[in-house]
Amino acid sequence: MTVATVALFGVVLLVGVVTLCLTLPSWARAQLVDRADEASRMVTTLIDTRPIQGPIPSQGEVFLLQVVDARGEVVAASSTLEGEPPLTRAVPVGGDSRILDRVCRAGGENCLIVVGTSNRSTAYGPAVAYAAVRESAVLNVPLLAVILGAAALVLLALMGWAAWIGVGRVLAPVERIRSGLEQISATDLGDRMPVPDTGDEVARLAVTVNDTLGRLEEAVERQRRFVSDASHELRTPLTAMLVRLEACAVRPDPEECAQTLEEALGDARRLSAIVQDLLLMARLDEGTRPTEELLDLGKLVADEMDRRSFRLPFTACVEPRLMVRGNRLRLDRLVTNLLSNADRHGGQAVHVTVSRRGDEGVVEVHDDGPGIPEDQREAIFQRFTRLDTARSRDHGGTGLGLSIARDIATAHGGTLRVGDSAKGARLVLRLPLVSPAEEAQSGNE
Repeated sequence: MTVATVALFGVVLLVGVVTLCLTLPSWARAQLVDRADEASRMVTTLIDTRPIQGPIPSQGEVFLLQVVDARGEVVAASSTLEGEPPLTRAVPVGGDSRILDRVCRAGGENCLIVVGTSNRSTAYGPAVAYAAVRESAVLNVPLLAVILGAAALVLLALMGWAAWIGVGRVLAPVERIRSGLEQISATDLGDRMPVPDTGDEVARLAVTVNDTLGRLEEAVERQRRFVSDASHELRTPLTAMLVRLEACAVRPDPEECAQTLEEALGDARRLSAIVQDLLLMARLDEGTRPTEELLDLGKLVADEMDRRSFRLPFTACVEPRLMVRGNRLRLDRLVTNLLSNADRHGGQAVHVTVSRRGDEGVVEVHDDGPGIPEDQREAIFQRFTRLDTARSRDHGGTGLGLSIARDIATAHGGTLRVGDSAKGARLVLRLPLVSPAEEAQSGNE
């Protein structure tokens, strides 16, 4: 990459040198001609009415000045040309009042650009005022090409050296990060990249890489635990089912086999529930957004309470017209999981409230069971988490209900947490409400 950059810069320099060699001499010569032309015209005005006494004064930056009469004799000159012959024998011809000549000494060095302006009515009679400027060495195209070429080569060499050293220093930490990442494997994500103390983009890159590795390590570890827990949860009912069916096969007593088949059917239902929850969690992890619609949060909760039969009596206090946007099936599942969890762990009754708080709809499910210790309030939302024997698999849960509920709430822009409660557990769901304007727009559609 460094070589390519230097090569590209070299091509740009070459184009620049060629362009300067072609354009700079013409531009510089034009500037000299304009300067001499202006000086010669100013001299003609000086001799309009009377002869010049003494040397011709310099005109701006032009010091080489002469006035030559019709006989070709120098009748006035600047101090630098006193006693010198005419700068040039070229005179205006025809109707032209101006001549341009280039005068060089032997060897072609110290050339002069001479501009003459004729005036037929001067104090000297018909005369020509000449002004000359020295031609700069820059107008020598071969010399200019050599100078510019040498400067370009020096500049290119300096740039190549600076790029090699500078890029090497900049990319050295990047190379260390690259080689470090190359050595990290999926089985060991605990290594981190060294962060230079420069505070620049490379340091921020190292910090970002370490943060990404941390998240990746956490995700991989979570996935490993999930696979391990899922395997354990699936193996337990499968093992129980096999034991029961094998016992029935060994001793095919009709009454015992009927009871065994009933117990095996319960294990199969449990397996089916776990598999369905695993599939739902896989879809949630994919982050795909299903079809959404406007839903009345209070009506959705009330419908779920009426649709399902529970072990405990439920009471509800529902505020109407709390509109949320979401997927009906997933929000139904969220509410069902909350209600089933309260029914499973409650003691005598469950109370449900649906209310508005600011721009959020809040669903609170409060049971009177053993409650949840404050230091374990987040643990219950982890997959396959059961806190104690009171919340064991004997109660029929899959260990995924609250985790699924929180994932659905998060996917809908809401939150699910454990609230404070004097007795039992209080789960608090918050979902963003739809604004009246958005509700009216959806109604028009």
